[in-house]
Amino acid sequence: MSAAPPPLPRPQEPDAPPELLQLGTGADEDEPCLRADAARNRARLLEAAGRLVAEHGAACLTMEAVAAAASVGKGTVFRRFGDRTGLLTALLDHSEKKFQAALLGGPPPLGPGAPAGERRGAFGCAMLRRSVDELALQLAAEPSAERRYTAAPRRFLRGHVALLLRQAVPDADSELLSHTLMAYLDPALIHHLTEQCGVPVSRLEAGWLDLVARVTRTEPPR
Repeated sequence: MSAAPPPLPRPQEPDAPPELLQLGTGADEDEPCLRADAARNRARLLEAAGRLVAEHGAACLTMEAVAAAASVGKGTVFRRFGDRTGLLTALLDHSEKKFQAALLGGPPPLGPGAPAGERRGAFGCAMLRRSVDELALQLAAEPSAERRYTAAPRRFLRGHVALLLRQAVPDADSELLSHTLMAYLDPALIHHLTEQCGVPVSRLEAGWLDLVARVTRTEPPR
């Protein structure tokens, strides 16, 4: 018989909550050092992009349209965000920071202070509601296949799920199980179920609670 493969290494759990992970594309790593006028220009571009998405949908968003809406040259938009994916990612950045802050320091059950089981349920339900609210934008900003599982926000969220799983089933392979649970929350799947199949969000939330209960061998909330 062949030997069983070694388990995936478990990440070290920090003694304190990790710092919020940033979504950015690399072009904004010097954001604290931006000149005031550059920061204002960036905010104006994002405001214009947000208006275009609200009015026409994320699929219609182009660098040229943002430049025209903000009354700047197209090159300015490319220098600030790199490409269309970078622009879409920047639009999601504020939402991601707020969600991470709620996980790390917000009120329970999403934030600390509630039992792990309640936090697992609250996490998935909050992710579902957030994805439905931002579905077009999340789909448009979906990373390429080679970056889908290495992008900082996804790694942060999956790590959070793995941590909650280890608290419930310490003998399980929480790293692999966390990938399985995160697949339920994939924006493309949520789009298919809600937009193409007409599944209500309440049913998706109930399905999440049932899935987590089965994985952790606990009773789902009534």
